[in-house]
Parts: sequence; C-alpha cells; structure tokens
Amino acid sequence: MRKRILVFCSILLFFTVVIPLMGPTGAFADQLSDAIASAPQGTEKGQIDPKAAPGYLGISGAPEINLLVGLVWAIWVGWIFSTVGAFGGIMAGVGHMTIYGLGAYAKTFKDTAPGLNKFITDSIRVSNQWLVGLSAAVSSFNYHKQKRLVPALGLFLGLGALFATLLVVFTTAGKIKFSQYQGWFGLCVFVIGGFMIYEMTPRGQASKKGAQAAAKAFEETMKSKGKIEDQGVKTVKWSLAKTEIAFFGQTFSFSPIWAFVGGFFISAIASFLGIGGGFLYVPFLTSVVGLPMFVVAGTSALSVLIGMIFAIFNFMVLKGVMVFWPMIGAELVGIFIGSMIGPRTGKYIPAKVLKGIFIALAIFIGLRYTLRGFFGISIV
Repeated sequence: MRKRILVFCSILLFFTVVIPLMGPTGAFADQLSDAIASAPQGTEKGQIDPKAAPGYLGISGAPEINLLVGLVWAIWVGWIFSTVGAFGGIMAGVGHMTIYGLGAYAKTFKDTAPGLNKFITDSIRVSNQWLVGLSAAVSSFNYHKQKRLVPALGLFLGLGALFATLLVVFTTAGKIKFSQYQGWFGLCVFVIGGFMIYEMTPRGQASKKGAQAAAKAFEETMKSKGKIEDQGVKTVKWSLAKTEIAFFGQTFSFSPIWAFVGGFFISAIASFLGIGGGFLYVPFLTSVVGLPMFVVAGTSALSVLIGMIFAIFNFMVLKGVMVFWPMIGAELVGIFIGSMIGPRTGKYIPAKVLKGIFIALAIFIGLRYTLRGFFGISIV
C-alpha cells in the first residue's frame, strides 16, 4: 500500500513538472504580451516604461527578484508547512505579495490595465502552489516514514480536491483582481484563526480526549527517546463507510466518503486563494476527525500534494498562467531544505505550541490582508 501511494504521487508530480515546461509556451507568452500591451506607457504608477530594466516575468520596470531572499524565505515556508501541516501557501503568498512587492505592483494596474493586474494575480497564485506542492511532497514522504500519516484519509481528501480545482480554475482564472484576492485571502485565514482559538478553550477541548491522550503518549516517547514508529499509525479497519486507525494506544475513526466531501470544499477555497489549504485541513482533521496534531501535519501534507498537482496543471497547461522560473527555481531549493528540517524538529515541539504558532500566524496575517485588501488599511 505504501509503495503504491508513493508511486502514484511521484507519477502525478512528474507530469505536473514536465508538462508545463514542455507546453505551448508561445501561446502563453502571447497572453502576457497582450496584457502588457494593454497598459499605457510612461513612468507613472499603472504605466510601463519600455526603457526600464526587465523584472518579474520580463516586464519592463517590474520588481526585480532577489533570488537569495527567495531562497531564505522559502526555507521558512518549507519549515512552517512541514511542521504544522499548514501556512506554507499563506507564507509563500506573503513572500510573493509583500517581500517581493508583487502585490503592490499588480495593484497599480487595477484601473489602467485590468488584464495585466489579473495576469500577475494568477501568477502569484500559481507561484504559491509550486512552493506548497514540493513542500507537501517532501513532507508526505518524511511523515510516512515516521508513521505519522493516515494514507487513506489523505488520499480521499485529495481526491475531493481534484474536482474542486477543476471547478475553481475554470471559473476564476483571469477574472480575479488583486485587491479581491488579497481581501479574501486575509479573511479566510482570520476566520480559521478564530476557530482554532475556540478549539483551545475547555469547551473546545472537551471532545478531544483521545487526541490529547495520544499526543501525551507521543511526547513522552520522544522524551524517553523511544521509537515513534513502533506506535505509529496502523489501519485497524477499512471500509468506505468507516475506517479506523490506531496511534499511540488510541483509536480514531473517519468516513472516507465524508473525507472526500470535505476535501472538495476545502480545496475549492484553497485553489481560489492559490494556496495549499493546510490552514483548512488542519482544523478539519483536528476538530471534525479528532486526530492529534502529530498525525495531522503529515495527513494534511498528502491531501495538499494531490490538490496542488492538479491545480498547477490546470492553471498552467489549460489556462496558460505563467510563473517566473528563476524565482521558482531558487525557492524550490529553499522549500526542499525547510521541508526536510520540519518533520525532524517538529516532533520535539509540544502539540499546544504547534497550535499556538498556527493561531498567532492566522490572526496576524488574516487581519493584515483583510484590512489591506478590502479597506486599503495598512498595518505592520
């Protein structure tokens, strides 16, 4: 079963990487050229200066990309995603929108060249997905080795994502203004952060006794330097109606059918935002399924991997969205490094601390981008 899962994911990832690189890039370049041609020439905001040095996507006067900064930021992105099982796409988005300044640049064309505004927005979305996709692949492999991943649950969540990505790509590609994207990006993150705060209250913890017991046993095993693989995830019973798994002396159950439905809705939101969806998978897996955080990160990563493979394929091959390959190449190196470190360090961090990191990031990032996208208010 494990080998088949790894082979399946490897084949999908291979074709996702190869096909975009071998696709009809001339047609894609025409789309970008048309978008650039729609912008007025000049040196003011919302204009393109043909004499300026080429920057992002080869656009004259666009922000220049510092590849070293991209490498370092991507290490952080890979680490946070592979440790918490979420926030990889969100942090990738923060990097592309804010650190590189692509968000502010796209906004300048809101009125003067809406087509270019939307093209850059889609490019940011897909760039985020490339980073999350690789991090999810590396994380899934590492967590699988540690037996901290529920394969059947991750696969059914991922299968639901396949249908959602098709729907979102064909209904939103080339139609979303950057301010709309930024606002919804922040609002979704902020709401989930609030929900996770509720999960930390006594009432929210009341139904999580099994997850708490498993997490405590896991932490004690780490303290005593025992082998976590000996008590890792084991499938006790499998059926479409109900599947049971055991982890550190506790039994957990879920319905693959409902996992498929959950994966569909989660991925629909994630694909729209251009992120992996881990920030939604994590509360779904902890609250609805009731799994401990030490299993959630790996299971979320596998679900995200499947969704990202098809989201990237649909955006780039079917809709012609382009990314800036030098930037993506440098970032993927950083993602690999961070994603290798995450599973090896995250097991030493208590479950409450992992949730605390998740909540703190959700509140700050969600509030920042909600205010900026919908109301034009900037906060540090």
